Amino acid sequence: MNDAVELADMIAQLRAELSRAMSAGEDSDLRFRAERVELELTVGVERTNEPGVKVRFWVFDASASAKRSSTVTQRLSLTLQPVLADAPEQVALISGDELLGEN
Repeated sequence: MNDAVELADMIAQLRAELSRAMSAGEDSDLRFRAERVELELTVGVERTNEPGVKVRFWVFDASASAKRSSTVTQRLSLTLQPVLADAPEQVALISGDELLGEN
């Protein structure tokens, strides 16, 4: 599955990117409250029959999922609530550079 990534790895990368954006925006005048992170993904489920049955969720690029005839894919929606590990009741603030064409 060269064109897929495991769901746990994708969420870990998302966490790293949000942490990087928070750090980069610490001194910024404009910050954003991270109330929810909503994701819509195309996932494939793989179950192995090896000892200790294991299920893996693979996240596919939308164009790659159309090419897969041997893997059943499903649409999955996740809503994540970002919280700070040392202060879960505190609002997580995120900032970053404006992208070209962004309003």
